[in-house]
Parts: sequence; C-alpha cells; structure tokens
Amino acid sequence: MGILVQVLVTAIAVWVSTVIPGIDLGEGSTAAKIGTLIGVALLIGLVNAVVKPLVKFFGCVFYIVTLGLIGLVVNGLLFWLTGWLAGELGLPFTVTGFWPAFWGAIIVALTSWALNIVWDRVRGND
Repeated sequence: MGILVQVLVTAIAVWVSTVIPGIDLGEGSTAAKIGTLIGVALLIGLVNAVVKPLVKFFGCVFYIVTLGLIGLVVNGLLFWLTGWLAGELGLPFTVTGFWPAFWGAIIVALTSWALNIVWDRVRGND
C-alpha cells in the first residue's frame, strides 16, 4: 500500500509541476494523462533509486563544499533526465530545459512533502 501511495503522491506532484512553462504533459484524454502521470511517477522513483545514490556517492565532495545546495541542481538534472527518458519510452511528458527542470523538481519535492504530511495525518501517524 505504501508504494502505491508514493506513486500517487508523486504523480500528483508532477501534475502540479506542469504549471511551469517548459514542462508539458502532452495532449490526450484525461485517462491518457493520468496514465502518463503514473508512468512518469514510476520513472522518477526508478531514477531516484538508481541514479541519485550514484551521483551522491561520486559527488559527495561537492555536496560538502556547497553545504548541500548542489542537491538542488542534481534534482533538477534528474528531473530533466526523467523527462528525456519519458520521451524515449513514448510517454508524452517533456521537460524543455534545465530551468524548467530545476523549478519543476522543487515543486515536485515541496508538493510531495506536503502531501506526505497530509497522508500521515490522515493515517494517524502524527
């Protein structure tokens, strides 16, 4: 149940990030857009599970030197990578550049954080 909730939370967060110019969900029916959001949410989870630990390991000096601020850039680049991978997999999700990816990653992170807080309160895990 926890993985399903995380995928749905991430899908909602990605949907919220489409307010940024340069992040596009593509045309299609509502069902197609929901399918795309779920596919992108799964892709984000996969990228964060596989690529992000490698980047953190090999770039740990940069994390220390910048007091973690490089993490914002890394998250933006990973979001941009997710947009590229989505296109390669045939999902109509596009991220057109670094700055839309940067701000989109921030929006996804903040929205996911807020929705997880709400979910924890609903479940009774204050």
